[in-house]
Amino acid sequence: MAVAFRTAEYEDLRRRCHDRLLQDGRLQDVPPGERAAAIEAMVTQYLYEFRASLSRAERAQLITEIQQDVLAYGPITPLLEDDGITEIMVNGPDQVYVEREGRLHLTDMRFRDDEHVRRVIDRIVSPLGRRIDESSPMVDARLPDGSRVNAIIPPISLVGPVLTIRKFVRRRLDSRELVRLGAMTEEMVEFLRLAVVGELNILVSGGTSSGKTTILNMLSTFIPHDERVITIEDTAELQLQHPHWIRLETRPPNIEGKGEVTARDLVRNALRMRPDRIIVGEVRGAEAFEMVQAMNTGHEGGMSTIHANTAEDALTKLANYMRYTGMDLSTEVINAQIASAVHLVVHVHRFPDGTRKVVSITELLGHRGEQLITQDIWVFRREAGNGEVVGRHVWSGREPRTAAVLAERGVSVPKELFREG
Repeated sequence: MAVAFRTAEYEDLRRRCHDRLLQDGRLQDVPPGERAAAIEAMVTQYLYEFRASLSRAERAQLITEIQQDVLAYGPITPLLEDDGITEIMVNGPDQVYVEREGRLHLTDMRFRDDEHVRRVIDRIVSPLGRRIDESSPMVDARLPDGSRVNAIIPPISLVGPVLTIRKFVRRRLDSRELVRLGAMTEEMVEFLRLAVVGELNILVSGGTSSGKTTILNMLSTFIPHDERVITIEDTAELQLQHPHWIRLETRPPNIEGKGEVTARDLVRNALRMRPDRIIVGEVRGAEAFEMVQAMNTGHEGGMSTIHANTAEDALTKLANYMRYTGMDLSTEVINAQIASAVHLVVHVHRFPDGTRKVVSITELLGHRGEQLITQDIWVFRREAGNGEVVGRHVWSGREPRTAAVLAERGVSVPKELFREG
């Protein structure tokens, strides 16, 4: 519901009704399914006692907002219910932005004050056993529907409590939809399908909100259903349609600083679980070492995502993460392990107009000393456009060497996939 009334009288009545409701103990005895109706009746009673002069529309909106505050997530509740919104950004009580179709929009939603934002944050993190206060001013969490949540409060944040929610996408984009949207071509999809069937190790790279998880979800649909798949994530986002799927999720330390389970711990444990495929939702630390080792020791067909600006940058970051183990490994040794493990890097990019595209599929050919050798198979060639991104995917003109690797594994790659135009 749009926020249409913001007079001082309205805000004062909403605050008084909300405070009175919190002090009133009757709501605790009401069954959960009947609480919305109970709140409406109680607030109506309070407004009569306060001799409030509100219109019917103002009264209905006030009751709805209080119901959202008590039973849901306050002013952002309708934003969470809007499937067209992909991200919600609360920058203190007076500024709420949303992302819609890749672009940011300022909304007219407002919180009463910092404490109002804090209550919504607490409602999100408390059921998960997390906390946020001055001694622990940052927290990551997840809503029941899988949406990712990050919150940070003063004194770290200078604009008040900041809440960022990346909404869980209910409608998953499949390969046909990605082709229709121009994110990639049918030839690229077919090559990646053969790469997954042939158990090539694939790294999906890109910036924040560029579509890495979408591509990883698409790749996972090509995994044969007679294989055992284990996924490892910091926050569960993957939506695999697979009958034999084991989901593992990291755990932060508790209030005493104990009980942490890292991605590296889970990769190690996954190796003992008889996996056919190990998928790391995002590699960002020392787990990179275990993941590369697994790819090099018979656990082929692995996949992961990584934050990076280019395919080459992704490989450099992977090498740097492998150093987080503290082991004294030279750059040449690390590059040799990466060159032996990773076959393909699929790089995705979000453009200023909000569109997301696979801008390159790159194969890793090997290494020469401290340098990794790569070769693009397809690239997105951008052309002049009037505000919108215009361009096309172009084959590099070189048949990928990974086609020979796939042929050795009994997977034939049609030459018709590699052609101009």
